Amino acid sequence: MTHILCMGGGGFSMSPDNAATALDRYALELTGRSNPLVCFAPTASADDPEYVHRFLTAFGGLGVQTMVLTLWQDARHALERFGDIDLLYVGGGSTVNLMALWDAHGVSQAVRDLRAERDVVFAGTSAGANVWCEACTTDSFGGIDPWRGGLGFVRGSFSPHFDSEAERAPHYLSWVREGELPVGWAADDGAALHVLDGKVQACVTERDDAKVYRVDRSGITAQQMTRLA
Repeated sequence: MTHILCMGGGGFSMSPDNAATALDRYALELTGRSNPLVCFAPTASADDPEYVHRFLTAFGGLGVQTMVLTLWQDARHALERFGDIDLLYVGGGSTVNLMALWDAHGVSQAVRDLRAERDVVFAGTSAGANVWCEACTTDSFGGIDPWRGGLGFVRGSFSPHFDSEAERAPHYLSWVREGELPVGWAADDGAALHVLDGKVQACVTERDDAKVYRVDRSGITAQQMTRLA
C-alpha cells in the first residue's frame, strides 16, 4: 500500500513552537508502526539547516526513528537507508529545483522503487505535496506559474496555499479551465488530500476553516472534511 498525504501547508513547518501538528501525527499513524523510520527531505529548501532542526525538534519527541535526506552535502551516501523508510516527509520550497536534484541524484528512481517494493507513506507540504502529482502551481520561477513535472503518483494537478497566497486560486482555476493544467485538487494551509493506491481516501484538516477543493473545468467544489484532533 502507498499512502500519499498532500498538504496545502501546515504541519511542523508552520507551527509557531516547532511542534508536530495533527497533520504530522496523521501521517505517522498511516504507517501502522509504533516506531517508524521517518525520513525528512529538505531538498526544496536547499537542505536548509534551520528547517532540518525544526523537523528534528518536532519529530524527536514522538518516539520515532528519524533521518534526513541531504543532497547538497554527502549526496553519495544519502540513499543508503532509503529502503527502510516508513514515512518520507518532503518539505516546502522550490518544486522545480527539488525535482531537478532528485532526478540528478537518483532519488526519483529510489522513490519509485520504494513504492514498488514495500508499504510506505509519502507526505509533504507545498512543494513537498506538488512532487507527488502530475502537475501543480509553483512559485519556483519567481511568480505563480503552472508546471508539469512531478512524479505522477497522484493523477492530475495540485495547488497548495490556496487560502494564504492571493494569486494561487484565480490562476489555478484559470489554468484548469483553459486546459493548461489537468483537473485536480487545491488545499488550504492546514488541510490535506489523503490518497491510497491512487484513490482518494479522505480530506483532512487541522484547522476548522481549512479545506480541500476539487477543481475541474466547470469550477471548484469544496470537499467534505475530517477534522483531526
